Amino acid sequence: MSKMFLSVLKKNQFLIGSKTVALLIITFSLTSCSKDGETTYPQFNKEIVQLPTHQLTAYKSSSNSTYLVILESGLGDDHSIWNSHHLAEKIAQKSDVVMYDRANYGESDSGPNPRNIDQLRIELEYVINHFSNGRKVILIGHSLGGLIIRDYAIKNPTKTAGLLFVDPTHEQYNNPTQELEDYMYTLFSQNFGSNFGGTLEIQQLIEDLQYTSSLPNLPDVPMIVLTSMKHDENNNNSDATYNLTREDWYNAHETLGNSISDFTHIGTTNSGHYIMTEESNLFLENFDLLFSKINN
Repeated sequence: MSKMFLSVLKKNQFLIGSKTVALLIITFSLTSCSKDGETTYPQFNKEIVQLPTHQLTAYKSSSNSTYLVILESGLGDDHSIWNSHHLAEKIAQKSDVVMYDRANYGESDSGPNPRNIDQLRIELEYVINHFSNGRKVILIGHSLGGLIIRDYAIKNPTKTAGLLFVDPTHEQYNNPTQELEDYMYTLFSQNFGSNFGGTLEIQQLIEDLQYTSSLPNLPDVPMIVLTSMKHDENNNNSDATYNLTREDWYNAHETLGNSISDFTHIGTTNSGHYIMTEESNLFLENFDLLFSKINN
């Protein structure tokens, strides 16, 4: 596994509460092998999803499971973030899994502009329709990915079986000024190029938060939210920027449970924004919990 950290922002990573400019480029093997005595994980196959305007590259495990699990990354991350700690592979031991690169990331094509939540949700719908074969989906979204799966679930309630939010972006906490958004856009553009997915998505952040603030409640399906309450540099900078607190961040996530009859909200002080990689056991335990709720 190879990693490249490009920390061009440091104190400015807090805009959406993620290390989006510290890209993790992780070598991905399509076949999981094992030595004697080690776990053999399900295989992921690369597949192209054709949209009317462009192609997306997806990675899918193969099983005849009742549900399809979708992994949605945050701003600045491609699908490979889910390879850390064998997260996707461990989930695939229970259910069929799809992870993919949004347009302008990884091996996916450039997509139409603007790269806003409405457009990202439309493209997610194409991915799900390509792989679901009529199955309901379990949606897992990290950071900005939380806004995408939220929009999908609201617009496709009968196709949604359950939701797992991992420290999701939320309009009641995230409120960047135009000046800050422009600054972030400039830094992304200078360091990653004007056509990079993160560059194009961050340009729409203010509009996206206005958009999601007008959305109705989520459908009443089992839901779990994981919230970082850790006072690390990233979270402290974020709180200072917005003149808010970790409790405000938690309370914003709490509102996702409005009208949900089976809602679990867990705050952790042991991991920062990347809960699924910093505290992978907590993430996987709560996927298992969600999966058991759906299968009851």
